[in-house]
Amino acid sequence: MSIFFVAEIGINHNGDMSICKELIDVAVDAGCNAVKFQKRDINLVYTQEFLDSPRESPWGRTQRDQKEGLEFGREEYKEIALYCKEKGIEWFASAWDTNSQSFLRQFDCKYNKIASAMIVHKDLLKMVAEEGKHTFISTGMSTYDDIQRAVDIFRAVNCPFELMHTVSTYPMKDEDANLRVIDTLRNRYQCNVGYSGHEVGLAISYAAAAMGITSLERHITLDRAMYGSDQAASIEPNGLQMLVGAVRKIEKAMGDGEKRVIDAEVPIARKLREHLDLESNH
Repeated sequence: MSIFFVAEIGINHNGDMSICKELIDVAVDAGCNAVKFQKRDINLVYTQEFLDSPRESPWGRTQRDQKEGLEFGREEYKEIALYCKEKGIEWFASAWDTNSQSFLRQFDCKYNKIASAMIVHKDLLKMVAEEGKHTFISTGMSTYDDIQRAVDIFRAVNCPFELMHTVSTYPMKDEDANLRVIDTLRNRYQCNVGYSGHEVGLAISYAAAAMGITSLERHITLDRAMYGSDQAASIEPNGLQMLVGAVRKIEKAMGDGEKRVIDAEVPIARKLREHLDLESNH
């Protein structure tokens, strides 16, 4: 089974539909399977006090101005749905609250996503699991108990899911990757496991691809120097092309683990071992 490649646009569109469409194009050109967004009801996710606090941004001087500037509403998501359909790529989003999950239902996406921060939000987990759609569950900042509770909720209603090994630092240091956790999660919870990476560069994602992951998610950007908290942990268009291309090669190269002499080796073996016949005849 081919690794399912998710290009996480998240909030890297900076509230601008033309940037958003460019990022969708980048994902399509690279051969990704889906693009992903994030949806928040900012009045539920943040306190009034926080929203009123100062923050300089392209949209104004408060946290509310910045958060609202980054949030797409119904019209924008209708445009995204239409554009992705035209381009032949799936899209879905991680909801950060139950209102946002209700909002996303109108678009009937094929997949759901539980963000690492939300794996402890039981009401949201139950709501997503009830939809019965294949769900990617990120496991950053989580204990085995947190993950077990989430797995139990999804299994109770037979909702298909896979876990994603994640370290929730932006960007993640290479030495924090702990990729062996991929095997640990697979063995412990008896399910498929993907990888959601926030590192700089591609090497760690290549290594994850060689460990039998079923999905790979990376944040994408047009330019890592752009405004935004996720840009530095994102990959640019050329990097995405390289990553998808290399991961598809790695998948082919892994093979089935059975040792055999392939047809192309037979004449080479004959040639390189010719002198052994000569020696035995002497």
